[in-house]
Amino acid sequence: MPDLSFEPTRGFWDAAARRELAVPRCSACDRYVWYPQPRCPGCGGSEMAWTVVSGRGTLFSWALVERALYKPFKERAPYVTGLVALEEDPVVRIVTNIVDCDPADLHMDMPVTVVFRELSLAGEEAGVVAPYFRPVSASVPGFEPQPQPQPKPGATTGEEPSR
Repeated sequence: MPDLSFEPTRGFWDAAARRELAVPRCSACDRYVWYPQPRCPGCGGSEMAWTVVSGRGTLFSWALVERALYKPFKERAPYVTGLVALEEDPVVRIVTNIVDCDPADLHMDMPVTVVFRELSLAGEEAGVVAPYFRPVSASVPGFEPQPQPQPKPGATTGEEPSR
């Protein structure tokens, strides 16, 4: 189970309990900062505000877990884990479970939306409310998936090129 008292992610779990999806945002430059960090990687600012986001995004990546490696998840298998790029900033990718769909129907850039469900594990007394994502139909009003940022040709990873 997630540690709800772990300060860097407490705002995330507090928002989920209210059935809201929230991500830290730098108060100095408005950049979303995910995974939570003490300083903004964009401007170095140290003031972050938990900001509620729309809960809409696109499926960036996923995997069908047929045999859980973590024993408490054994009874849940098979299930789909995924990375969802948020509509507000596609660079922000939330690790989650993809629900309410046939895994064979999943595809890159599929529009998804958040849904909140109880997360409980075998052998645990209490569960927590967690954000999951599910596909949405193309007819959902107001949803326009944003194109994923692509690296520019010749872009570097910040490492020194090999010679």
